[in-house]
Amino acid sequence: MQLRYNFRVYPEPAQRRALARAFGCARVVFNDGLRARQEAREAGLPYIKDTDLQKQVITAAKGTEERVWLAEVSSVVLVQSLRDLHTAYRNFFASVTGKRKGPKVASPRFKSKRDNRQSIRLTANGFCLRGNGRLYVAKVGDLRVRWSRPLPATPTSLTLTMDASGRYFASFVIHTDASEVLPETTGMVGIDLRLTHFAVLSDGRKIASPRFFRRAEKKLRKAQQNLARKTRRSNNRKAVVKVGRAHARTADARRDFHHKLSTTTIRENQAVHVEDLAVKGLARTRLAKSVHDAGWSAFVGMLECKATRYGRTFTRVDRFFPSSQLCSVCGVKDGPKPLDVRKWTCQACGTVHDRDVNAARNIRTEGSKVAAGQAETQIARGAQVRPVLVPAPRATPAPARKKQEPTRSSQPRGWMQTGIPGLRAGEDVKRTL
Repeated sequence: MQLRYNFRVYPEPAQRRALARAFGCARVVFNDGLRARQEAREAGLPYIKDTDLQKQVITAAKGTEERVWLAEVSSVVLVQSLRDLHTAYRNFFASVTGKRKGPKVASPRFKSKRDNRQSIRLTANGFCLRGNGRLYVAKVGDLRVRWSRPLPATPTSLTLTMDASGRYFASFVIHTDASEVLPETTGMVGIDLRLTHFAVLSDGRKIASPRFFRRAEKKLRKAQQNLARKTRRSNNRKAVVKVGRAHARTADARRDFHHKLSTTTIRENQAVHVEDLAVKGLARTRLAKSVHDAGWSAFVGMLECKATRYGRTFTRVDRFFPSSQLCSVCGVKDGPKPLDVRKWTCQACGTVHDRDVNAARNIRTEGSKVAAGQAETQIARGAQVRPVLVPAPRATPAPARKKQEPTRSSQPRGWMQTGIPGLRAGEDVKRTL
């Protein structure tokens, strides 16, 4: 399996300028390749092959006066940037033809130098690890890396990134086998994700929601107001960096919380079952800010990745499974309940249930059936959030209605309609002023 290790990098001023050149050259090559294919399509020419596009955008462009500065950066950076364009086109074609599952993928778009995030990608022949702990990047130099943990194997690729707050990161891709399997345990847990509590476990524990964005919203608002007073696209970038740092602190705190909770859950339980929520649909409601602040998708993704890595069982339960309507003791379906009902009593067995804990227990039961292949419900991951189109019903004769005079409150002011209300299309309406 592939693992990604992320480390903080501290480049010197000269190295920052070299990285800025690499970011810019990679962006220009990507945009030139995209523009060449778009112009060929508009002219009715055939699709430009990958090798021909590389010769045109990189090899031939270095010999021109407009693109002679492409030779100042490593050719590995330029080739990998063009490969990202090839991958984007393949994903778009596969999505259009239906070969790619999931949501539709849009066509590639041009990159902007004003993007908050800049990155380059290198293969193994474009970087190496020094014996003194430095990271050598071609035509950049030896970068100082903050090694928080050792790499388990030799990395195959490297991605250097600069975020909106001006921080630099080195992300290594490692190919490892499943040798980190944890000892087996007897624990099995169902997780019900909520907004009041971040997660409710089937054993009765409730994990409080940190609400990182809500707590930092006041500082973020002040930083955004300070940025709004600045002249757009001016040389004063301090306000932009302050906004980026404020958002970075919030995102880092949320990510750290997700990692710690997911690691603890995977280590304590042999099987983890989670409800497959429609986060995209919930993000379009009035609870959008709270839904994004919780970060359910990132947390569930971490659970799935760590379960695969450490030999645990992970299951997604159908999002339409009525976890809040079933009694976890006798299994009787008690019907839907309003959200203000947090405790209810089963009419069949008389058990008093906590709404969230009962839902988590039902998710655990249903998840174990899904893992064993005995569940009646189907996994709805990737299902349509919006209702599907239904053909219109066949026209039927309308039932005869009795003649009814309009009431005083329904009569419009200034004119009066004569005849039968609700005339059919094509008939005249007489108005009396």
